[in-house]
Amino acid sequence: MTVSGHVVITGGASGIGEATAVALLDEGVAVTVLDADRDAVMRMEDRFEGEDIAAFTCDVTDEDEVAERLAEAAGAFGPLTGLVNCAGIARDMPAEKTPVETFRQILDVNLTGSFIMCQAALEQMDDRLSIVNIASVSGLRANAGRVAYGASKAGVVMMSQVLANEWGGHGVRVNVIAPGPIDSPMVRTLHTADDRKVWTSRTPMRRYGNVGEVANAILFLLSEEASYINGHVLAVDGGFLSAGITTEG
Repeated sequence: MTVSGHVVITGGASGIGEATAVALLDEGVAVTVLDADRDAVMRMEDRFEGEDIAAFTCDVTDEDEVAERLAEAAGAFGPLTGLVNCAGIARDMPAEKTPVETFRQILDVNLTGSFIMCQAALEQMDDRLSIVNIASVSGLRANAGRVAYGASKAGVVMMSQVLANEWGGHGVRVNVIAPGPIDSPMVRTLHTADDRKVWTSRTPMRRYGNVGEVANAILFLLSEEASYINGHVLAVDGGFLSAGITTEG
């Protein structure tokens, strides 16, 4: 795949974001990682010292901090050619037991934070920009326990499609990856052993995906090979969304 230039990744110090950063570095792309976890950012700095990567702590819900970090990134590696919004938080609880403050916080990070990043990226782009926003199958299907997370990720899908519509004529492509059950740090904190059995049984490939498989899809959407793909939602879910009745146990 042909990916070049300078890509910024939020939530880039762990999980899908980290796997994407590694894959881009392997392609010779300059990478800026933004993450709220200071310790994880420091680990990234130590791990990739001497390579074309910068790592900063950043609260994606803070417009001023985001603008400052992207200006620093552009100063180090040049204008942005790509943005990957992986930063996100999740809780798994029944709707009636979900505190309103938790609902607001999840929407603020997952949806508003992605919007702030998309807006700020426009200020630091050159003549082209590919944005990949990470949603979820829980934003496309009503999975129990995901009233806040699902609402935030459904919002990411619609936001991305509106941006693709409005910005497509200005050198900007905006697409969405909707992961299914992925063996990532966040999912490992959410899914119990019983949860894993249920998700695995309802996924036709009968396994969880890995973060590298999602990173591969992200790189495709960032690449020149995807130059006419805009406003698309690509599920990386082992067939979870397409599953109907199966004869297998």
